[in-house]
Amino acid sequence: MSSLVAASALLALAAPIAGPAGRLYVDDGGRGGVPVVFVHSFAGSGGHWAAQLAHLRSSRRAVALDLRGHGRSQAPAPRGYTVDGLAADIAAVVDGLGLKRFVLVGHSMGGAAATAYAGAHPDRVAGLVLVGTPGKSPPEQASQILASMEADYDKVTEGYWTKLLGGAQPGVAGRVRSDMKKLPRAPSMEIMKAIFAYDPLPALQAYPGPKLIVDTPHGEGPGSLHSLAPEIPRKVITGTSHWPHMDKPEEFNGILDGFLETVR
Repeated sequence: MSSLVAASALLALAAPIAGPAGRLYVDDGGRGGVPVVFVHSFAGSGGHWAAQLAHLRSSRRAVALDLRGHGRSQAPAPRGYTVDGLAADIAAVVDGLGLKRFVLVGHSMGGAAATAYAGAHPDRVAGLVLVGTPGKSPPEQASQILASMEADYDKVTEGYWTKLLGGAQPGVAGRVRSDMKKLPRAPSMEIMKAIFAYDPLPALQAYPGPKLIVDTPHGEGPGSLHSLAPEIPRKVITGTSHWPHMDKPEEFNGILDGFLETVR
């Protein structure tokens, strides 16, 4: 199986998929079972799911993509970052790979994009796992945060990352900060505005399939997803940063395995 995984990864590296806003890098490998598609967070990349890809590929196909402007994927034109646009990247990848039905796992911003895709294509999504995914922030709070970022971007974003990285393993903190520095200010502001503007509830209501929220203590607060959609099962991983799948991959993978056992 390891040779198959390596061959799939090389194929993806050699032939990126054409997305609606430019080329999209895809890490594709493994075979068998219902495929799992992973979608990373703001300023992240498909590489954030390395532990999950390695874990799953012994028994099933697992795919991780770099969203537009992240990792090795092309950046869009100005004002090219919307949640629906990110969902269109997911659509381009799964269609390009010929995936008819699959489980979607999205982290934070990637969870918002995965939600939007699932709501628009409920027949394609066998299950939806939302990791540290935001709900709908109160408009007043969102406006205050965005105004603060406009006034002093470096100070506010440093505070934002420091808070979310609380509890991170040293290697995880270093990886996340390195990735964060690669995303310029303009697209960062555009993405933040898009996330604050997005309301996930209509899409969640339109998707009737199995759903799971995987949170950390960082997921508490006004407008949190689990408080807006309390009917969705929720697992909380403690002692971790906003990136539980990187900080505690074995615990996260166990939760994911349990969810996948329910998906047919």
